Amino acid sequence: MKVDFYYPPSPPEHAGAAAVEAHEAGYDGFFTAETQHDPFFPLALAAVAQPGLDLGTAIAVAFPRSPMVMAMTAWDLARMSGGRFMLGLGTQVRAHIVRRFSSTWDRPVPRLREYIQALRSIWASFQDSDPLSFEGEFYRFSLITPFFNPGPIRHPDVPVYIAGVGPYLSRLAGELCQGFHVHPFHTTRYLDQVVIPAISSGAGAAGRTIEDVELATTVFVMTGETETEVEQAMDPVRQQIAFYASTPSYLPVLEAEGWDFGGELNAMSKRGEWQEMAALVPDEAVLTVGVAAPIDGLANAIRDRYGDRVQRIGFYTIGPTLHADPDALRQVIAGLKG
Repeated sequence: MKVDFYYPPSPPEHAGAAAVEAHEAGYDGFFTAETQHDPFFPLALAAVAQPGLDLGTAIAVAFPRSPMVMAMTAWDLARMSGGRFMLGLGTQVRAHIVRRFSSTWDRPVPRLREYIQALRSIWASFQDSDPLSFEGEFYRFSLITPFFNPGPIRHPDVPVYIAGVGPYLSRLAGELCQGFHVHPFHTTRYLDQVVIPAISSGAGAAGRTIEDVELATTVFVMTGETETEVEQAMDPVRQQIAFYASTPSYLPVLEAEGWDFGGELNAMSKRGEWQEMAALVPDEAVLTVGVAAPIDGLANAIRDRYGDRVQRIGFYTIGPTLHADPDALRQVIAGLKG
C-alpha cells in the first residue's frame, strides 16, 4: 500500500516546503484538489522541490477546461516530474459547472469518456508529431502546428484517474483509466457491493482486469494517545459526514448500510442548520466510515479495514495529536507501507 500526502487548500507557494516535509515523513505521493486554489501550480513547485514523489490531482475539474488546455498542462507536469504525474479528473456537479464555472453540463459520463479519449489523441500528436484528428460528439480537434506542439517527452503515457461515487463513473474507470479516486465518504460494504464490481465490469468489457486500475482514497482518521483523545477526534469527522450525507448524490452509501438519516440531513441543510446536523449522525456511522484507533494501532486498523481493496491511502483527517508528533506520523506511515 502506498501512502499519499494531500496538500491542504493553501496557497501554492507553500507546496515546495510541504513536498519536502512529506518526503521526509515517508509519503509516496503528493496530491492536490481543486477547491480554493488551482490544483496544478502546487504540483509544479513540488516537482522541483522534491523529485521522486508521485504527483497527482485529486481532482481537477474537467469540463470547464478544454481537453487541449488540460493536455498541455498535464504534458508539462509529466515532463517536470519525470513521468510521476497522474492526472486525476472529476465531473463536479451540475450547479458548480453551470453556475460557478459558467460552462455546460451534458451527460457527464459519456462526456468524460470522450474527454479522456480526446486527451490521449492530443498526447499522441504531441509525442509523434502526427496530424491531430479527433472527431467526437462533444469535442473535435483537427489542428496542431509545429509552433504550438510541445513535442515528445520521455514518459508520454500519462496515467488518467477519475473520481466518483456511483457505479457509472466506477465502470468508466474500469473501462478506460489507470486509476480511480474513491470518494472519502464510503464504507467497505459500499466498495464491495457497488464500486469494485462496477470497476471490474467496466474492465472486463474492455478486455482488461481490475488489476489494471489502481484504487486510491482518503480515510477519516480518529486517533490520539488516549481513549479520550480518540473520542474527541470523532466530533469533526461526524460533522463532515453530516455534510456529505446531506447530499442526495451520496444516498447510495447510506442505503448500502441501511442508514435513514440522509433525508432529514438534506432538509436541515436547506434550512441552513449546518452545525446542528452532526447530532443526527450516530456513532455507528462515524466508526464505519472513519477509522478510530490509538496511534500505536492506527496502521493496523486501517490495513484491517481495507485489506487489498485499495492500493493508495491518504488521510482526510489526521487529528491534532498525530499532526503534532512527526515521529508518530512516520511510524504510522511506515506501518501502512509495511
